[in-house]
Amino acid sequence: MTKFAELNLNPKVLKAIEEAGYESPTPIQEGAIPPALEGKDVLGIAQTGTGKTASFTLPMITRLARGRARARMPRSLVLCPTRELAAQVAENFDTYSKHVKLTKALLIGGVSFKEQDALIDRGVDVLIATPGRLLDHFERGKLLLTGIEIMVVDEADRMLDMGFIPDIERIFSLTPFTRQTLFFSATMAPEIERITNTFLSAPARVEVARQATASETIEQGVVVFKGSRKDREAKEKRDVLRALIDGEGETCSNAIIFCNRKTDVDIVAKSLKKHGYDAAPIHGDLDQSQRTRTLEGFREGSLRFLVASDVAARGLDVPSVSHVFNYDVPGHAEDYVHRIGRTGRAGRKGKALMICVPRDEKALAAIESLIQKEIPRIETPALPEPPKRTRRGKDADERPREEPVAEAQPDSPAQEEKPARKSRGRKSDGGKPRREDRDNKVVGMGDHMPSFIAMSFEERRAS
Repeated sequence: MTKFAELNLNPKVLKAIEEAGYESPTPIQEGAIPPALEGKDVLGIAQTGTGKTASFTLPMITRLARGRARARMPRSLVLCPTRELAAQVAENFDTYSKHVKLTKALLIGGVSFKEQDALIDRGVDVLIATPGRLLDHFERGKLLLTGIEIMVVDEADRMLDMGFIPDIERIFSLTPFTRQTLFFSATMAPEIERITNTFLSAPARVEVARQATASETIEQGVVVFKGSRKDREAKEKRDVLRALIDGEGETCSNAIIFCNRKTDVDIVAKSLKKHGYDAAPIHGDLDQSQRTRTLEGFREGSLRFLVASDVAARGLDVPSVSHVFNYDVPGHAEDYVHRIGRTGRAGRKGKALMICVPRDEKALAAIESLIQKEIPRIETPALPEPPKRTRRGKDADERPREEPVAEAQPDSPAQEEKPARKSRGRKSDGGKPRREDRDNKVVGMGDHMPSFIAMSFEERRAS
C-alpha cells in the first residue's frame, strides 16, 4: 500500500498529515496527487466521502510553498458550490498548511465585505470562494484574477444543479490561460464534460469508482408508505419518520434528515422538537451565522438531528454520522448518492432509510436504476390510529366541545333580572315596542334589518 511519504509532498506538509493521524492516501488521492504535483490538469471523478478535498489541497500547498502573494492578486483559487463546503475546504487548508507560511481568504455570502476586502488587500496565496461572492468582489474592483497559478473546481456536478455553470465559465475567462486546473466531480453530466473539454488541457483522468455509486458500507432501506387520507398524509409521514428513528434505538447516535423543500425542513424540525427530539434545521434561507452554529453543534455532538435541504448534501465532512433519513425521495437520482454519502464515511458503517409515497415511485425507480441495485423494502412501522370522523367531516379530537346551555324557564329569576331590549321593528301603541322582552336576535342580518322581516318573524312566533 502506498504511503503519503512516497508521493513527493513537501516535508512540512507530510508532518501536518502525520499529526492529523493519516498514513495512507485514499485511491482518489493516490491517483490525483502525483500529476497535480507535476503541474498537469487533473479531472477527478469519485463518489462523495472519498477524500477529494485533500486530493487538491495537499499538492496545492506543496506547490505554493515557494513564492509570495501580491496585494489583490491571489495565487490560487478554489471554487465551491456552497458556503459550508467552502468553509470545510478552508479548515482542511488550515490543517495541512500549519507548518507552511501561506495565507488564505474565504469569500462566502453572509459575511461582511469589509473584512474580506482587508484580507485581499494584504495579499493571499489561496482564495476559497463561492462563485457569486467571488464575482461580487471582482465587479467592485477589489480583486484581480490574473495572478492565478492553480484553479480548483470542487463538486462540479453540484455547480451544474445550482445553475453556476455560466459563472464558472466567466471566472475561467478571467484567469490566465497558463493556469493549472484541477476539476473534481462525483458524476459527469454532458454539460460538465463540455466544460472540461473546453477549459482543461490534456487532463490526467482519475476515476476511482463507478459513476454515482453508493458506498458498500452503507445499509439501505425504503418504506413505501401510503397515507390513510390525502389531507393526513403529511402528518402520518412525520409519524413514520419518528417511528423509524425510534426503531433504530441507541444505534442512531446522530442523523441527517433530508427534505426536498425548505418549508418542509422547517416543518419537520419543528415537529421533531415538539415531540422531544433534539433537532434543528439548516437550509439556504437561514442566516449564515445560524447555519454555522447549527453545523458546529452537530459536529460537536451537542445536536443529535440535523434537518437539512440539499445545501448540506455535498461535501460536508462529519465523520461519525450514524444514519441518514430521506424524508423525501430526491428528485434527481444523483442527489440520493450524495445524501446517503454523509454516513458510512472513512470505512465506517452507516445506515440510510427513506420514505417513499406513491407520487415518488418514479423517482425511486430512477435511483435504483442509477445505483444498479434494488433498495430493500422495509415494512411500514405501526402508527397511532387516526381519530374518528364526525358527520361533518371533522376529526373528533379536533372538534371543539360545546358546553350545554340550560334553557331559561318562563318567570325564572334569571329572566326577570335581565333588562328588556328595545325592538328595532315598528312601534305601535304610542311608540312602545311591540315586544319589550325579546331576548334573541336574528343571526346574520345585521343591525339594519328591515322592519317588515322582524314583523313576519314575530307574527309567526306569536302564533
